[in-house]
Amino acid sequence: MLRMTILYFYARRIICTFAHPHICISKTMILITGATGFLGSELAKQLADKGEAVRCTKRATSVIPALLVPYAQIEWVEADMLDIFALEAALKGVTQVYHCAAWVSLKQKDKDPMIRTNVKGTGNLVNLCLDRDIKLVHVSSIAAIGLSKPGILINENDHLDISTEYDGYAISKLESEMEVWRGIAEGLNAVIVNPSLIIGANAGTLGSGQLFETVRKGLKFYTEGTAGFVDVEDVAKSMIALMESDITEQRYIISAENRNYQQITAEIAQGFDIKPPAFLVKPWMMELAWRAAYLGALITGKSPAIDKIAAKSSYQTRDYDNAKIKQAIGIEFKPISKSISEICERLAK
Repeated sequence: MLRMTILYFYARRIICTFAHPHICISKTMILITGATGFLGSELAKQLADKGEAVRCTKRATSVIPALLVPYAQIEWVEADMLDIFALEAALKGVTQVYHCAAWVSLKQKDKDPMIRTNVKGTGNLVNLCLDRDIKLVHVSSIAAIGLSKPGILINENDHLDISTEYDGYAISKLESEMEVWRGIAEGLNAVIVNPSLIIGANAGTLGSGQLFETVRKGLKFYTEGTAGFVDVEDVAKSMIALMESDITEQRYIISAENRNYQQITAEIAQGFDIKPPAFLVKPWMMELAWRAAYLGALITGKSPAIDKIAAKSSYQTRDYDNAKIKQAIGIEFKPISKSISEICERLAK
């Protein structure tokens, strides 16, 4: 009987490998929070393609992304990050956790509840991973990394000055990181990643896709600022490589290239075969713009077209050093020009 059981087990693995490569038996159960989002869905796809056993959390009102609909082997469970009992159930049998879930909002009214939600949710997950000896890869953001001195690339040792920060999302990501570091001090096996501006064809016209849609609709101006950009596929690849390594207690900037906004908007315009933005907007103009938008929003009751955070970011120089992640996992990032071409082609259809 035992021999028959063993033969049946290996027969199932062989059939699975050749006939159904996505449904192979895996000794590792992986949980992804925020899998209905842009990065989380790409991460789930890559793990499922590797034949891993993947479980994803979603809110009751969330819709499974079209990218993941074909993957019937992905297990979906409803779990709010603030519901400790739902999280406990979701973690049953799990050995690895990727924490991608976060509330993202630029609205001033959302600032305090967003900070509380993101920090408390991360703290809950950290405590449960500690109790169960689960490795955690936590998704933070470059928003949680401060500026360096002029002319020096921003690296993992630069920290946001929370006493002068007004961006609620940035504060929430920094304080969420502190929850992870607290867990690490208590014995948690964890790594933090800080992606730059994530782009990719599956974003559509949401998130970073708004930049592409704005250019396509005829954006006329550009600003002097610079930022880091990275393809979503590379962020997911980096997270998987870090999870599967022995690396722990580290923080990594995940960024492919630094580009100024004139370059990036011109290349997007070229991808759509339209004229690039030609008018340079100075910082003082952006300062006037966000104030005017704020006053307009008070009158109309609608969200401002541009806020203080976005205005200031548009003319700041934020160039990032990706040497640490390259050295750690040997990744070769997809050229941003290739990502832009792919995105423009998708949106043009």
